[in-house]
Amino acid sequence: MGSATTQAIAATTQALDATSGIDLDVAGELFAAARAVGDSSQLSGALADSAAPVDARRQVVAAVFGRAVKPATASLLTTVVSQRWSSAAELVDGIEELAVRAAALAEPTADVEEELFRFSRTVAENPELELALGSRLGNADAKGALVEKLLGGRASRATTLIAASLVQQPRERRVRQLLSRATKVVADQRGRKVATVFAATPLNAAQTERLAAALSKRYGTAVSLNTVVDETVVGGLRVQIADDVIDASVSSRLADLRQRLAG
Repeated sequence: MGSATTQAIAATTQALDATSGIDLDVAGELFAAARAVGDSSQLSGALADSAAPVDARRQVVAAVFGRAVKPATASLLTTVVSQRWSSAAELVDGIEELAVRAAALAEPTADVEEELFRFSRTVAENPELELALGSRLGNADAKGALVEKLLGGRASRATTLIAASLVQQPRERRVRQLLSRATKVVADQRGRKVATVFAATPLNAAQTERLAAALSKRYGTAVSLNTVVDETVVGGLRVQIADDVIDASVSSRLADLRQRLAG
């Protein structure tokens, strides 16, 4: 991600936080806008062209989306194209990220991170499902409908919207990669980090609470836990937060001991 894009995302996120009336309709319109811009190299190029006057880019947004979207959506898209982006692809990514954040804001009490993580695990454990959702030959609308059918009644509307929207425009990204990124974006929007915990057996409530408290103290922010049961861990835990890995598993200690004995 280029430095221009980093600044642009910060500006658009700030604009989202300051915008009233954010609901799932706005989030859905932002996802649709990301697909429309992503599907047209001419449109994405025009909107990401930093050499073009800002007013000209804003006029393109008005002409393309205009009254077809809610005022809040139009305002946010205008803010997006007013920024400088490192590339047209990162502009599309920026609109998509804004859509994920909007969905998280629309249902603040829904456990979107947990639900996205669980769906990601379902995809990982079902190769046929992963192939169906990730195939380049598959119909985008059909993929979205499949996700809605799988998650309907089992996840919040925000989670269903995010997952169904992302699989319709993978842009060379794997489904699990899309869901993982969305989980991190939702967590960031809610002011916390996501930790993936690998353990030989499920953690009980007390263990989960203690670990979350310890990690929150270490990182200086709230931490939500996603637990993966992995028998290869043997005992102890392996925790991953972004690029940090804390490995306190028995398997890791045994591997280290074998390495030392091998000299």
